[in-house]
Amino acid sequence: MDELSLEALSQVAGYFSALSEPTRLQILSLLRKQERNVGELAALCGYTSANISRHLAILSKHGLVAKDSRGTSVFYRIADESIYTLCDVVCGSLLKQLEEKARSQQEFAQSARLSKNP
Repeated sequence: MDELSLEALSQVAGYFSALSEPTRLQILSLLRKQERNVGELAALCGYTSANISRHLAILSKHGLVAKDSRGTSVFYRIADESIYTLCDVVCGSLLKQLEEKARSQQEFAQSARLSKNP
């Protein structure tokens, strides 16, 4: 990142901003399995088609999804598969943090029980 211009860093920030919304992450997760149209994504996410279309526009703007027209339907797919590498790294890191926190809480609870009952 040291060599990136301020403009390039702004684009990187926009990319991460596109990933900062849970619904967009849910859409990316659904598209990991197969391409889908707006109606399918809306039904699976539990939101309106208009809401999903807005999220897809943001993901498309940042190059995360691409669309293909087939007759009267538009299907969305992942434009850059490397997004899943990034997501897997972040999710793995968060999982480790949660496991460590749970382990610490368990150790604290055990020490608290021991100090009450010497």
